[in-house]
Amino acid sequence: MIDNSTDIKRVASGLSNDDRLSETPLARSHEAQKHSYPSHAQDGDDKISVRVENQHASLAVEAAVSIIINGIHYAVLMASPHQLEYLAIGFLFSEGLIQYSHELLDWEVTHLTDIASYQKFAQDSIDESFEPESIEQSLQRFQDYDIYVVELVLSQRCHQRIQAQRRQLAGRTGCGMCGITGLSQALPDLSPYSQDHLQHDSNQPTRIDSSNTTVPSLDYLLTLRQQVDAAQHTHQLTGAVHAAAAMHNQHLYLFEDVGRHNALDKLIGWQLREKIDVSCVLMTSRLSIELVQKSIRSQILWLVGMSAPTSTAVRVAERYGLGLAGFLRDNRVTYYTKQDSI
Repeated sequence: MIDNSTDIKRVASGLSNDDRLSETPLARSHEAQKHSYPSHAQDGDDKISVRVENQHASLAVEAAVSIIINGIHYAVLMASPHQLEYLAIGFLFSEGLIQYSHELLDWEVTHLTDIASYQKFAQDSIDESFEPESIEQSLQRFQDYDIYVVELVLSQRCHQRIQAQRRQLAGRTGCGMCGITGLSQALPDLSPYSQDHLQHDSNQPTRIDSSNTTVPSLDYLLTLRQQVDAAQHTHQLTGAVHAAAAMHNQHLYLFEDVGRHNALDKLIGWQLREKIDVSCVLMTSRLSIELVQKSIRSQILWLVGMSAPTSTAVRVAERYGLGLAGFLRDNRVTYYTKQDSI
């Protein structure tokens, strides 16, 4: 078990936990548009008007955390950028790299805040196979993200575990790559899949019919949610699975899994296998950056969640033209992108 008798040294600054919390944004304000019916409306009422409210929504920050262990770029995690020292210790312990906290000798957290800090990180971690033009493109793209670099120093005994673990986890975490390459893989350039690119590139086939790009209405989304609630049988039995769902030819197609990312992967696999286009996908979860990235690659036009998106998910969706909506509840939904089209 973890030995708490040894304090872990903070190198980057001497700030207290409270000071670091005030400096680190855990939420960010975004413009949103809430569509709802009055709570007193009855099912039999005719011509009930949809109430539209422009608002500022506070969305959780989802940061990319690059873990560097003894100079080895080990993994990139998506996490809330607070108490990263605890995240680092827990991650090391869960990965089997440390058994006691005193095996972590030193650590430092750096927040990449501007082009200059990105360039320094790139220069410190680059390998010869990465082209300078690719670096510049990556640095521009990284500005959509909150990026933190956590550099850890472990004892020599633990270093041997790192070498063995790298071989086992190379396919899963991209171990052994330089830092800029690792971030580029975790935060990929999706511009070839953006709606603007597909519409203007005559050599790139567009899978989604442009006539099917309308914003999903509140009525459509509420009906879709009702059908998903009724069809989510595994969740009704267990209360422990997520679902990704879409309508095609007036039929609901629903895919369940214990992981929300897996559920969306199943829906995407169904699309590819059956050569089916869907414009709107409903997730029974919050909308994280991974779900947004998968949707953009799959040329899904609208991703809707029953909970909120993260701040990073909204920023990336806006860049690449993905429609994003959340908080789909009994009588309302909140649109976070493409508000001008609604």
